[in-house]
Amino acid sequence: MKLSLIIPVYNEQDNVLPLYNKLKAVLEYDHELIFIDDGSKDNTYEILKNIQKKDSKLKIIRFRNNFGKSEALSKGFKHAKGDIIITMDGDLQDDPEEIPRFIEKIKEDYDLVVGWKYKRQDPLSKTIPSKFFNFLIKVLTGVKIHDSNCCFKAYKKEVVKNLKIYGELHRYIPSLVNWKGFKVTEIKVKHHKRLHGKSKYGFSRLLKGFLDLLTIKFLIKYSKKPLHFFGSIGIISFFLGALISVYLVYEKYFLNINIGSRPMLILGVLLLIIGVQFICLGLLGEMILNMIPNNEEELGDY
Repeated sequence: MKLSLIIPVYNEQDNVLPLYNKLKAVLEYDHELIFIDDGSKDNTYEILKNIQKKDSKLKIIRFRNNFGKSEALSKGFKHAKGDIIITMDGDLQDDPEEIPRFIEKIKEDYDLVVGWKYKRQDPLSKTIPSKFFNFLIKVLTGVKIHDSNCCFKAYKKEVVKNLKIYGELHRYIPSLVNWKGFKVTEIKVKHHKRLHGKSKYGFSRLLKGFLDLLTIKFLIKYSKKPLHFFGSIGIISFFLGALISVYLVYEKYFLNINIGSRPMLILGVLLLIIGVQFICLGLLGEMILNMIPNNEEELGDY
């Protein structure tokens, strides 16, 4: 069994060397360490290069700019060669001593094991929005994970090879993995206070995360049946337009009321047209979906 550790870092010059030393102290498996330098502006990359000179198992992937955790994880997944892949943050808040527990849980035939920072050592400005988002995720996706955004996770190889994330979708990996039919569970993990550097959390990430949550909900519920989404809107719009049109016809021919200049006439016609367009859009989505080869049956694992 080979283990791959993927660690995205951004401006963590004071943390990467202590983290590396802690990892080497607990890793008793055949392993590789993949650090993703997400466009650091400090000496993070130079420190990693110095470590690499002494350890051939350390790989460094460097981005020219800061593209975010999803892009960093995707690149790490692409290069990982392990049977089990561990992801964790590079700020020393995740405890490497928990890694054997993740591996044991994976051996219980789970495909993804998510860390739950049970006693989280972060300020309220991070913990309160996190609890709110985790509550929304449970409600909208049905996946009962307490800390979906925790980067400390263990994956089987086939999971990461079938996982596509972008934007802020790394926050919702358990929901995506569950949607693809893999078995997901969680374990409580130790969490430490940040000693060096600054958190990269901000309001803009909160807003993007909410928008991506809507994306996840749409993907899970409608990606295989787009007509159910667009068709429902189309039918409602068409029905309202037809109702308005019938009422106006009644006024015209039974009450002798002039309807030519009525704004309601324009609204009725507009709703009818919008309804037809949405239904056609849903049918077009179904046609496109049926033209794409089925990944499992025709393409195999990738």
